[in-house]
Amino acid sequence: MTRALPSVLAEMGACREAVAWVGTRTLTEAWAQCERADWMLWLAAKVLDRKLLVLAACACARTALVHVPPGEDRPLRAIETAERWARGEATEEEVGVAVDDAYAAYAAAAAAYAAAHAADAAYAAAYATAYATDAVHAAAHAAYAAYAAAHAAYAAAAAHAAHAAYAAYAAYAAAHAAYAAAYAATRAASLRSQADLVRREIPVEVIVAAMEAK
Repeated sequence: MTRALPSVLAEMGACREAVAWVGTRTLTEAWAQCERADWMLWLAAKVLDRKLLVLAACACARTALVHVPPGEDRPLRAIETAERWARGEATEEEVGVAVDDAYAAYAAAAAAYAAAHAADAAYAAAYATAYATDAVHAAAHAAYAAYAAAHAAYAAAAAHAAHAAYAAYAAYAAAHAAYAAAYAATRAASLRSQADLVRREIPVEVIVAAMEAK
C-alpha cells in the first residue's frame, strides 16, 4: 500500500477519531497497537473474507458470556453454531435456529428484569450468530446496530451486495459485546481486551495482505 494510511481510511469512511489516531503509523503498527476492537472489526469487515470475520466477532461475543445466568446455554449455543458455520460445519438453517434461541434468551432475561448484563449477553450472542447467514433479515438487525455484539459477523456473512450498506454499522457494533458486558466505566478496558482477540483471529499479515489487494 503506497498511499498514507489515514488517507486510505478516510476514503473508506473511517471515523475522524480513528483516522486522527492512526497519524503516521503504518498499517502494521496500527494493527499491533490499536486498543479499539470496534475500529479493527470495522476495517476487517471492509476487506476480509466473511467467515474469518465471523470468528473474530464470535470471539468478542464470548466475552459477554460470563454474565449469562447458570443453566442458560442458548447464547453459547448460538455463538458455537456461528463458529461452526464459519468452519463449514453448520448449515444456515442450523444458524437460524440458534439465532431464534438466543433471541428468546434475551427476551426472557429482559422480561424478567434479570441482570442487564445477562440480557445483553444473550442479545450479543444472537447477533453473533445471526450474521453468519443470509437467512436473517438485514434491515431488522441494522435497526439495533448499537447493541449488536457481532454485527460484523453479519456483514461478514452477507453474500449479496445489497447488504454492503449495513457493513459500516455492522462492523462498528461488533465489538459492543464489550459494551454488553461492561458498560461505560470499563468500556475502554473491554475494547482493549477484545482488540487482542481480534488480533488473535485476524493476524496482522492477513489484514495487510487484504488491504494491499484492495
